[in-house]
Amino acid sequence: MSRFRTEGVGDCRYGLEKSRPRVVSSRNNLPFALQIILTISLCQYGSCYALSKTPFLEAHECDATASKLSGTVPDRPYEIVARYPHDQDAFTQGLTFYRGNLYESTGKYRQSSLRLLDLETGNVLKEQRLSHDLFGEGLTVLGQQLVQLTWKSGKAFLYTPDELRETGGFNINGEGWGATGYRNQLVISDGSAWLRFLDARDYHQLKRLQVKFQGNPVKGLNELETVDGLIYANIYPGDCIAQIDPRSGQVVGWINLEGLMPLSARSHSSAVTNGIAYNAETGELFVTGKLWPYIYKLKLLRRKALPDIRPHHRQAPDDAGDMITNGV
Repeated sequence: MSRFRTEGVGDCRYGLEKSRPRVVSSRNNLPFALQIILTISLCQYGSCYALSKTPFLEAHECDATASKLSGTVPDRPYEIVARYPHDQDAFTQGLTFYRGNLYESTGKYRQSSLRLLDLETGNVLKEQRLSHDLFGEGLTVLGQQLVQLTWKSGKAFLYTPDELRETGGFNINGEGWGATGYRNQLVISDGSAWLRFLDARDYHQLKRLQVKFQGNPVKGLNELETVDGLIYANIYPGDCIAQIDPRSGQVVGWINLEGLMPLSARSHSSAVTNGIAYNAETGELFVTGKLWPYIYKLKLLRRKALPDIRPHHRQAPDDAGDMITNGV
């Protein structure tokens, strides 16, 4: 593990239908023209999901601006506390903590798996491989069992946390993307602007909730995690996390992760941010991305602008600086 501290407050105006991850920066090491090419590539092909998934963002939508949205809901400032090694070949689709252990779901056909990780070393301590015709997706813990979604098969699987032994499963309608537990319910995403809430006992659907920001549907809801009463969602494709009020579906804040992994350091255009794990015992937040070589531990800084369902608000430091790098 390498430790360093920095503070970042970004501009996360890219979580909407007509939005884009910001990658062009004078501080990037790539030539400007190459950055433009890679930006277009990220928007058009970054959602290939191993050359299979269809992007929800069209090229012209990636080029659209969202300046009218700035200044209303602030980005959530954070501090990078630590960085840990991560398997750069892992196509991360889900990340979750349970009783001090870190678990990961990886995707791609013929490569999908469920893993128990050693956070400090990045080593895979245990692994359960999925059938070659399944594409692993979101991961969470519900009722002392690991729940792993798959993409298009309509199947979800249950495992014991200790041995990663499959104990059963259930069917889901439509695609499976992200998963989290919320008040004894399983919440899943499917890449649209909708969250589905399932009963934890028999997994029948209780309700659907559309996620919006300033009246606009927020599409691309991917990996999910419940943090202090909010549902966090990676927005695909891109490097933003939306903080969602699960009662109303409103986005009440953004976490901009565009500075964690420079575009020049990414091995593939699909290597966007994906994977959120919250250790409720310590209050630590961990994030990573598809094919990323690192997992980052973040400390979220409080802001008075957050909604009332967030207790113990405090003002973020005035001297919060830039992120360690700039670019996606």
